[in-house]
Amino acid sequence: MGSLRLTLCAGLLGACALTPAAHAVDGGGGTVSVTPSSPAAGADIGLRVTGCTGRTATAVSAAFVADARLADAADGTLAGETRVRSSAGPGTYDVRVHCAEAEVKGTITVVARGTRPSPPASPVAPVDAGGGGTAHFATVDTRTTGPGTAHAVTGLILAGVAATTVAVLGARRRRETE
Repeated sequence: MGSLRLTLCAGLLGACALTPAAHAVDGGGGTVSVTPSSPAAGADIGLRVTGCTGRTATAVSAAFVADARLADAADGTLAGETRVRSSAGPGTYDVRVHCAEAEVKGTITVVARGTRPSPPASPVAPVDAGGGGTAHFATVDTRTTGPGTAHAVTGLILAGVAATTVAVLGARRRRETE
């Protein structure tokens, strides 16, 4: 069960990283980002908050199964996860983040299950088009761009930690069954 949970958490983290975020701004200058930007009822979501002075906060919404506990992230924001209630109907819900000295407000838009959020509006100015998003690489020498040594070392360290975790958990399980 531990390996499955680790795999699911890693998959959720990857999905959150690749999903565009929605931003809501409160009057005090803080922002609440929800990823994915328009989740369906029952979906797991990631929250990022700016404008809080503390190292922890709590995000509360009628759309959430449980309050989201937010902790200090590396980039100076607070981050956490929660799940949208499976009984939440489509619509906009308020999100209140209680920080040490302030409250940051935002919204979350829940969509019906099986529906996709409406696509963004068409651009009104000329855009680089064609190539399926690869037009940029046609003009750039890709051999000089991309991940460097630091990225490779970080990847190797993370892979080693994951492999060690799986091995330790497997050994512990074998000991428990003997």
